[in-house]
Amino acid sequence: MTEPTTAADGESARDERRSWVPNRKQKPKKSKKEFDQKKMANLVDEDKPVYRGELDPRKKDPGRKPRSVSRSEEKLRAKAEKLAEEDPSLTSKKAVRITDFRDQFERCEASPGRLGALYATQQVRRRQAYAQEVIEATIDQSTISQQDRAFATLLTLGVVSTQGSLDEVINRCLASPRDIKPDVRDALRISTYEIIYLRKTPHAAVDQGVELVRAVAPSAAGLGNAVLHRILTAADSFPFGDPTKSIEALALVYAFPTWLARQLIEDMGAQAAIELMRASNDPAPLFIHVNALKAADEEIVALFKEAGAEIEPASAGGIESPGCYRISNSRVLTDGRIRRLFSQGKILVSDAAAQAVAACVLESGKPESVLEVGAGRGTKTIMLQSDAMRMFGEQVNMASMDSHAFKTELLRERAAEYGAEVSDIIVGNATRLDSVIPDRQFDMVFIDAPCSGLGTLRRHQDIRWRIEQDKIDELADTGLELLKSAASHVTDGGSIVYATCTVTYAENNGVVKRFLESDEGANFALATIAGKACFASKLTQGSPDAHFAAKFTKKRN
Repeated sequence: MTEPTTAADGESARDERRSWVPNRKQKPKKSKKEFDQKKMANLVDEDKPVYRGELDPRKKDPGRKPRSVSRSEEKLRAKAEKLAEEDPSLTSKKAVRITDFRDQFERCEASPGRLGALYATQQVRRRQAYAQEVIEATIDQSTISQQDRAFATLLTLGVVSTQGSLDEVINRCLASPRDIKPDVRDALRISTYEIIYLRKTPHAAVDQGVELVRAVAPSAAGLGNAVLHRILTAADSFPFGDPTKSIEALALVYAFPTWLARQLIEDMGAQAAIELMRASNDPAPLFIHVNALKAADEEIVALFKEAGAEIEPASAGGIESPGCYRISNSRVLTDGRIRRLFSQGKILVSDAAAQAVAACVLESGKPESVLEVGAGRGTKTIMLQSDAMRMFGEQVNMASMDSHAFKTELLRERAAEYGAEVSDIIVGNATRLDSVIPDRQFDMVFIDAPCSGLGTLRRHQDIRWRIEQDKIDELADTGLELLKSAASHVTDGGSIVYATCTVTYAENNGVVKRFLESDEGANFALATIAGKACFASKLTQGSPDAHFAAKFTKKRN
């Protein structure tokens, strides 16, 4: 399909979406047993070809023994108990490493990569966890082949990124969304993603989709077969409208919630919004920062080249940050020589745009004191001190603050590991600095504000379907309160740098405007940052993430 170039608000695909339904019979009366095989005939189109391969549940395999239905947690517990019997040093509570994802499901013929993706997406849904963390704890730790791990990762990230749009397609092919349970929907999402967004061969997608359904609910395999054939039909009409005229259709093309696609178009304009949405579905590039507190750039560049990786200086938003490099192949991170660099605190992974923001904080010269608000796990803390060493030959006097105690403990550990000096680590609410640090002032306050994170969608695939429209306004209000709170803790002639990793007007330029118009901002003037009114990198194909920063200077009395 031709890529859309414009989207107008005037015409909506809502009526067309409601009126379009695949050819099927009326919904049968709901059975108490949702996937009762006796009702299956009423759910399958008579004129639709039905899956009748060797894996059809109607055909008995004499070589197979019937397998009882059990939950994955029960299987894990049984496996752990068996290990405990063989080795008394183990207990039944000891975690069992997943070796083959088939152990987590009912007997089926789905491929290892697809089963890995099914297990991972189940964990994301059940635990409300982040996809990257689940992948690291499950797929990356499994013993399936490297090729299968790569495919499982692709499917997991793809399904999480497109979840809402996949559900839109699936729901169109059901008499009611309640026809399927969550585990079956997990399985259908994977095959729907393959059909709609990966354009996989229909036969393979359906066959494997049926097996994924069988893995979680053997009695639902027939229903899964029927729904997947309807999805094949629906794919011919996807995105159910003209994306050059309908925002609903445009949102489906790039797998964004309709309200968010509309918001981006309003804030950025159609072309920039489309470019961001398209790029958000691409793999994220890899950037590293060379920690000047422990290593020289030449040493790191030479080691990466020895490991067979292309490495080159990187920039973002027109800023070339010292120590910032783009790495061609992420697999190099598994090389023993490179892994030692991390353990020695010589390098860390950080997007080039985040590194550019850190570089902007100290561009005006060495401040006598710095307060970092929203320090988190300390990545920018380390980069700030690394940049200070490059610029001034020594670190700056820095206090770091976060509202979560567990994050400050992690910050303390990482700062020590990387050699970054932090004079004071503070736990407190930065919107009420008067009560947390009542008498302290700083030459520089760096606010790494909480935000919607829409500039980092390639790295945080979960965000687009979890963020709610009202939350953006709440985050903007929080950013404003942080600025107001910091205003009285800046010395005369000192500065505030306010930064986000998002692209919405409300959280960026809107906060800047509101602060300058407030009583607390009356003594501040907007200063140039990186030679511009503000720093704003754009998310395009192959680019660093989209970050924003603005600088305010306090007038001298």
